[in-house]
Amino acid sequence: MHLDPDLVRRARALAQRATEPVVALARTRTTVSVERALLRLAGVEGADPERIPWANRLVDAVREQVGLEHGVALPVWDALAEQGLGGGHDGLVALAQRAYAGGVRFRLPAGRDATRARRAAARDVRAGVGRVDRRRRERERLVARIGDAPRQPWIYLIVATGDIHEDIPQAQAAARAGADVIAVIRSTGQSLLDYVPEGATREGYAGTYATQENFRLMRAALDEVSRELGRYVRLTNYASGLCMPEIAVLAGLERLDMMLNDSMYGILFRDINPVRTFVDQRFSRQVHARAGIVINTGEDNYLTTADAVEAAHTVTVSQLVNEAFAKEAGLRDWQLGLGHAFEIDPSLPDSFRLELAHALLARTLFPDAPLKWMPPTKHMTGDVFRGYLLDGFFNLAGALTGQGILLVGMMTEAVVTPFLSDRDLALQNVRYVLDAAGGLREDFRPAPDGLIATRARQVLGEAVDLLERVVDDGLLQAIADGTFGVTRRPADGGRGLDGVVERADGYFDPAGDLLEAAP
Repeated sequence: MHLDPDLVRRARALAQRATEPVVALARTRTTVSVERALLRLAGVEGADPERIPWANRLVDAVREQVGLEHGVALPVWDALAEQGLGGGHDGLVALAQRAYAGGVRFRLPAGRDATRARRAAARDVRAGVGRVDRRRRERERLVARIGDAPRQPWIYLIVATGDIHEDIPQAQAAARAGADVIAVIRSTGQSLLDYVPEGATREGYAGTYATQENFRLMRAALDEVSRELGRYVRLTNYASGLCMPEIAVLAGLERLDMMLNDSMYGILFRDINPVRTFVDQRFSRQVHARAGIVINTGEDNYLTTADAVEAAHTVTVSQLVNEAFAKEAGLRDWQLGLGHAFEIDPSLPDSFRLELAHALLARTLFPDAPLKWMPPTKHMTGDVFRGYLLDGFFNLAGALTGQGILLVGMMTEAVVTPFLSDRDLALQNVRYVLDAAGGLREDFRPAPDGLIATRARQVLGEAVDLLERVVDDGLLQAIADGTFGVTRRPADGGRGLDGVVERADGYFDPAGDLLEAAP
């Protein structure tokens, strides 16, 4: 693409400078969800008769009595000792039940009591992190023993009926039809719940609830079909919203392979407070790094609210910002499923060439990342024949530009919830294009002064200009000004701000300490 290497280096340096103040802010804050995630790593499961998780009940009780400025670990493990309860799942759930009944008085221990609590908390949390480590090694063994998808791009298909027991046979059928990654979309609105539902769920709107049991059931079903097919089928869900850290932990414990985890999606499209999001995101990405999970970012969403040509540089800026945040949290290049989309108005002259320019720019900037390429949605009209053709062009762009994760487009997009037959036709489209043109990338060399290369250089230059403004104004202010997705989100607004707590001197978080260290 003949990009100026000095300009590329400047873009990355600016993205790092833009994210550093936000990382510093995240390091000095905790949230109710971060503290609940720590408890879940230590073994807390289950819910009370009102279906509120015990993790929520424990954190709420500690916050009410002594606050969360020092973290939940010291008060909880001190109380376990005072109540004569052991650690792990049984002791923690028993403590939560007693606290719910008003039978526990929490305190912030000092001296030997504090030392005892620190050691006990670190022991229990270390056991949970060890389980995440074991699940990662289990994935590696299964891929080695069963086999992997024969090539990239991985074919990524969505399944979500609302009923996990209906999702399972549909997911297995999709894998048999060629899908390499199964994504279970969450029920609409779950990102706004400040708790994680418990158990297997059989009703959800436009998606299925993300719960630990649903993760376990789907992972077991995909393991079964993986052995049948002789290739490991990956499972995706969503670590976003108000419970981002907890869902990340549950994904690590149940061996999910990919998680939607974007630095700004919840802020822009769910009106979740920016500070809450960035604190939760950092912890969740540390968990993903440890678990060997590939994250998928959501830049494609910007192009549903902003013009795909005029706002192309905001996608590039967000990809660079997502990369900087991810690297700081410990994620490696192979775990960065940075997002972008085929959303230019097809009636625009040279629209396909412009799509190729944007896709090649992303591939050139992030050569080792498994980029996630999203199909057309904004300009689908209900004409299924036109939609099928657009999806074919999208698949061809993915093959030409070496995308890593290809989300299957549906010709009935934005018309109806796809039938199994729609999915089968969509998979046939993908298979035909990849079989016929999958190796075309090695022959495709845009002319150095042609429209494709010129457009890519233009977008990169615009991205650098925008990053310079973001560095000057601050990332939080840029978000408040509507820089991304034309949506204004001030740092002191949005859902979940009341769940953010500034850390005090002596704050103790054994989970964060373990995740900061190399596995």
